[in-house]
Amino acid sequence: MFGVIVNTIAVVVGSSVGLLLKKGIPDNMKDIIMKGIALCTIYIGITGSLKGQNALILILSIVIGAIIGQGVDLDKRLNHFASKLEKRFKKEGEKTSIAEGFTTASLLFCVGAMTIVGSLQAGLTGDNEMLFTKSMLDLISSCIFASALGIGVLFAAGFVFAFQGIIVVLAQYISPFLGDDVIAEMTCSGSLLIIALGLNIIGVTQFKVMNYLPAIFLPILLCNVMGYLPL
Repeated sequence: MFGVIVNTIAVVVGSSVGLLLKKGIPDNMKDIIMKGIALCTIYIGITGSLKGQNALILILSIVIGAIIGQGVDLDKRLNHFASKLEKRFKKEGEKTSIAEGFTTASLLFCVGAMTIVGSLQAGLTGDNEMLFTKSMLDLISSCIFASALGIGVLFAAGFVFAFQGIIVVLAQYISPFLGDDVIAEMTCSGSLLIIALGLNIIGVTQFKVMNYLPAIFLPILLCNVMGYLPL
């Protein structure tokens, strides 16, 4: 869990610095920075999605994952929690949405390939190198996001700790089912969600990305039950 703790601290530190810088950044500058981040997010998603080698696994993961996520309505639950944070901590007259900052940052920091692979490596072998690398990236990203979206990004550190921590703890139990093909398809599914998140940030779409989250883990089941099917 050491890598997870370091990653969580990195988000806290980066967000805190971003909040200190926030007052000195004009609104038009924040807007253009956020759109630039969105473009980079889409690029990261595209490069990660190309690691998948089986379109059928991806399609089934997204469809079944969406059914599960929508059935449980993960997006509504996350936003409900974020709304409570907003009511508790938002100051009168503050323009930025705590809920938006929390949900956007939580998903961005947790659905990527480095989160999945890094947490699995930490849980299986104790190797935290990838999580340390991710921590440096999240330190910078959280600083920029917090300067634009406010304190909600800081609260996302709790989601990062919980999400990555669960993967680390469960890694040893699911390791017999984690071949290279499975990890590649998990990375592909997660990267597709990153693309959706980037499009949301720009304002092109309004995907309920959280409701697709189960799709990241479904390749563990699908690849082992169906086998790795060639196109």
